[in-house]
Amino acid sequence: MARKASARKNGATGKDSGDATPVTEASAPPLPQTDTAESTQTSQPAKMPAKKRRGKFVLFLILAAALSAGGYFGREYWLVGRFMVTTDDAYLKADSAFVSPKVPGYVARVPVVENQMVKKGDPLVLIDDGDYRIALESAQAKIDSQKMTLARIDAQITAARAQIAQAEAGLQSAQATADNAARERKRADELFASGTITSARRDQAVTADRRARAAVASARAQLAAAKANVAVLKAQRAEAASRMRGLELARKKAARDLGFTTLRAPFDGQVANVTAHPGDLVGVGQKLAMVVPVGRLYITANFKETQMQRVVPGEKVGIKVDALPDIAFTGRVASIAPGTGALFSLLPSDNATGNFTKIVQRVPVRINLTAPREAMSRLRAGLSVVVKVDSRTAPGSGNGAVPPPSSDQTGPEPRLSMGN
Repeated sequence: MARKASARKNGATGKDSGDATPVTEASAPPLPQTDTAESTQTSQPAKMPAKKRRGKFVLFLILAAALSAGGYFGREYWLVGRFMVTTDDAYLKADSAFVSPKVPGYVARVPVVENQMVKKGDPLVLIDDGDYRIALESAQAKIDSQKMTLARIDAQITAARAQIAQAEAGLQSAQATADNAARERKRADELFASGTITSARRDQAVTADRRARAAVASARAQLAAAKANVAVLKAQRAEAASRMRGLELARKKAARDLGFTTLRAPFDGQVANVTAHPGDLVGVGQKLAMVVPVGRLYITANFKETQMQRVVPGEKVGIKVDALPDIAFTGRVASIAPGTGALFSLLPSDNATGNFTKIVQRVPVRINLTAPREAMSRLRAGLSVVVKVDSRTAPGSGNGAVPPPSSDQTGPEPRLSMGN
């Protein structure tokens, strides 16, 4: 285009001047032609076979890898996978204990901190024990006073028994006097009948006999009173002894209340969720801390009801903890819940009325861990796990393979025991 514009300019100039030769497009020299298109067409057939060969090789590699992976996973499924019952709805649990006071009071001291390891019996929370010590001393003082009362009653019983002996001796003396008076009266009657003595003498003998008989009756009454007094004292001692038993129980309760002012760890574990602080006023049953038995964890796995046919107690379990993916844990099925999780929920479903949509239920299964102490110490309650129950290890199966249920079975499925 630049050359054409220059030619047009030169032509116009030639006309004006009249002495220049006009230059036209036909008289312009030809431009050289490049061979780019020809070279592209020539090299393209040579490059196409190499690309095709490379694509076929890559496709072959992909197919070979797919066949190898399919063969590997198919072999694993046929030899192992089809016997595994797997679920990821499983969690580590522990039978934790809440630390709660049995007596009210002000918190005096908290000798533990969050996440501290404790042994059974270690003090966790100390409640001010001043009032409870006073109550124990008061109960002990009442017991000491009651012991003195019992000693006094025992002394009175001893004295009453001595009075019984005295009354018995007095009765014997009165009886002897009465016997003598009776003989004297008999002789006086005989002598009065023969006229030897006067009637006055006879009357004296009769009066003495009557007085002696009255003395015998009085001695017998005194003996009975002495015996009754002993019985009364024995009853009083029994009453005091019963009261003494009540006071001893009150002292034991006061001692127990004093002991309850120190809240101790119920077992070895780790302290968590400490909410008590010095000066807090706590009540009975208030949750002040929690102790988690770190070394006694177990798994609760919620299997679908369609999987429970091949889950029985005693089977081996492979366990993978999400928090520790590099450590392989093992365990055994310990027990199976008597009902589904929905059955024991706070608001169990009731499908007796309205529309019904069937939902696959899940059954909780307890799995005991079998792992070294070091590995167990790294586990924590609440962690998510994936469990694989090996149905080949069912008790009584002889470690033989238990085939999975087939979809083309026409007869009734065999029943498997859900417990030992």
